[in-house]
Amino acid sequence: MKNQISTIYHAAIYVRLSKEDGDVADAKKAESNSISNQRSLIKNYLKDIKNIASTKEYVDDGYTGSNFERPAFQEMLQDIKTGKINLVCIKDLSRFGREYIDSGMYIERLFPSLGVRFISINDNIDSMSEHNYSDEIMIPFKNLLNDAYCRDISIKIRSHLEIKRKNGEFIGSFPVYGYMKDPEDHHKLLVDEYAADIVRDIFRLKLQGMSQESIAKRLNEKDVLSPADYKASCGMNYRTSFKVKARSEWTAVAVRRILTDEFYIGNLVQGKRTTPNHKIKKSYERDADEWIRIEKNHDPIVSDREFEVVARLLDMDTRISPNQKTVYPLSGLVTCSECKYPMIRKPSKVGGRTYAYYLCPNCKDKKNRLRHRISAEVLEKEVLSMLQKHIDSLIDLEEIFRYTDELSFRQLDLQKLDNRRRKKEADIARCLELRSMLYEDLKDGLISKEEYREYRSTYDNRQKTAEKALRQIELERKEVENRKDDKNLWIECFKEHKNIQCLDRNVCASLIRDVSIDDKKNIEITCDFDDAYKAAMAGLKRDESMGDVKDFVPVDVVKGREAV
Repeated sequence: MKNQISTIYHAAIYVRLSKEDGDVADAKKAESNSISNQRSLIKNYLKDIKNIASTKEYVDDGYTGSNFERPAFQEMLQDIKTGKINLVCIKDLSRFGREYIDSGMYIERLFPSLGVRFISINDNIDSMSEHNYSDEIMIPFKNLLNDAYCRDISIKIRSHLEIKRKNGEFIGSFPVYGYMKDPEDHHKLLVDEYAADIVRDIFRLKLQGMSQESIAKRLNEKDVLSPADYKASCGMNYRTSFKVKARSEWTAVAVRRILTDEFYIGNLVQGKRTTPNHKIKKSYERDADEWIRIEKNHDPIVSDREFEVVARLLDMDTRISPNQKTVYPLSGLVTCSECKYPMIRKPSKVGGRTYAYYLCPNCKDKKNRLRHRISAEVLEKEVLSMLQKHIDSLIDLEEIFRYTDELSFRQLDLQKLDNRRRKKEADIARCLELRSMLYEDLKDGLISKEEYREYRSTYDNRQKTAEKALRQIELERKEVENRKDDKNLWIECFKEHKNIQCLDRNVCASLIRDVSIDDKKNIEITCDFDDAYKAAMAGLKRDESMGDVKDFVPVDVVKGREAV
C-alpha cells in the first residue's frame, strides 16, 4: 500500500443531486441547498487530510444516479485518467451512484488500478485506511441497497404516473400546441386562444382543399411562429431535436401532426412511449391498445365532425395541379363503378379551349381506348344538382321527424324499458310468492329449517338483484324522457349548405363519400351519413302512424337522379 503521508493529493470534490429540491425559487440562486451542504461537509473533512495540494469541484445538479452518463462525473473520470486527480471524496455512496454494478467497478477496480484514493464520509470508507477498508463486502452491499432504493422509487413513480393518466391528469412537461397548463393546477389544460386560432385555421384550410405543404408555406409567409418557437416565446424551456435553424419554420410534417392529433377534439392520449426499466433510458413505443385514452377530457379546439372529415381527406391520394392552390372539388372522390379504381382528372385542348375530363385508367376496350370518361363540367353540375335535391329532401324529412315526435325513437326506447321493467316486476312478485310458499312448506314439514334458510336466502338474493335492476331501469327511463334527441343531428351537416350555388372542396369533402361513374356516364353518389339516412327511412316505413310517408322515400340514383 502506498505511503499516504508522502503522497501529494489532487482532490476531487464530487457532489450530485437527482433534481432540485424546490428551494431554488430565486433566479439568482444557481444551485440547490443539498449541493451546498454536500460541498461544505466535504471541504470540512478534507481540512484534516494532509498533503492535499489542490482541490477541484465536480457538480452534477439535477442528474440521476442510476447511470454514470453525467457531464461532471465524466469530466472527473477524464481528469483521473490523465493523472490530474488522485483522490475522490464524496458525502456517501448514494451520491456517487445508485447502479451497484458500475459503482463497484469504479470503486473496487478502476480507482485502485489508477492509484486513486476513494473516500465516502458518511459510510466511513477510506481506501487508504486498512481498518475500515478490510471488510470490503460492505461496499457492494451498500451499493446494492442504493440500487434497490432507486428501483423502488422508479416503480412507485411509474405507478403514480399511471394513476394520474387514468384519472385524466396531464403529466407532460409541455402541453400540445394550442393549449396551456392551468396556473392553478398544472395537471389541467386550458385553451390557448392565440394558438388555438392557428390550429382552427389549419383545419379550415385543409377542408378548403389545401395540401399540408401549402398550409405550411402560408403560415411561414404570414410569419406565424412554429410550435417550438411559440413555446419558447411564452417562456417555456422547450427543446426539440427537430429544430436545425435559429428560427424554425412550419413544415408539412408539423401540419399533418396537428391534423391527425385527437388531442384537438378533447381526447387525452398518454403513455405512448416508455422505457424497459429505470436503468435503460432508450424508450420504445407501446402498442396502441396499451395507450391510456380519456375521451372528452378537456375543451376541444375543433369539432369531431371536422376532425373526421380531415382524417378522410388525409387518406385520399390527391394531388394539387401546378396551376391551382387547392385540389379540385371532387378530387379523390370520383371512382369507376366497374373496377372501383379512382378516376383521374385530365385536361384536353380542343379548338383553342381547354376541357377537363374524369377518366378511368384501368377500363379500356378492345382497341385499348379508355371507356369510362365524363366531362368534369358536366359531372360537377350534376353532382351540385343532386346535392341540392338531397338537402331539400332531408329538410322535409326533418319536418316529418318533428311531426312524428322525432320518428318515435324516444317512444321505442321507452317501450323497451317498459318491457324490461315489467319483466323485473314479475321476477320480484315471483320471489315473494315463492318465499311465502316456503313458509307453508316448512310448517307442513315438507322441508327442513336448513333447506328453508337456504331457499329463502336464494330468493332474497334474486329479489335484491331484480330490485337493483328495476331502479337502474327507472333511472334510464328518466334520462330518455328528459334527453334532447340527437339522433338526427347529422341532418344539420347538410342543412349548413342548404343554399349552395356552386361546388367547393369543403362541401364535397363534408357531404360526399363517393361519386361512382359507369361506362354509360350514369352517376351515383354515396353521401355521408348514408347508414343513418337508411336507418331513418326504414324507421319511417315501420311507423304505421305515418300514413303516406312511404311515398317520401327517394329512388336510387341512375343517370343523374337523386343520390342516396
